[in-house]
Amino acid sequence: MSPLIHKLRFAIRALLVAVACLALVPATGCYSSSRINNQASVGQQLQDLEKSYRDGIITQKEYERLKKALVRKND
Repeated sequence: MSPLIHKLRFAIRALLVAVACLALVPATGCYSSSRINNQASVGQQLQDLEKSYRDGIITQKEYERLKKALVRKND
């Protein structure tokens, strides 16, 4: 095998590895951080919903309906 072909094959492998790494790292980071933020957001929404019910802003029926919808949406 000539040195030029060897260098070319090495460069192609290195490029494929780099592309694979770049494709996986951001996807993993985005998934995990958005998942964590989503869970915190749902918890905050549930707390806000409960406070609205306790403060008399919404009825018990509205509270139950909105709570079920929020949980179902994020399940």
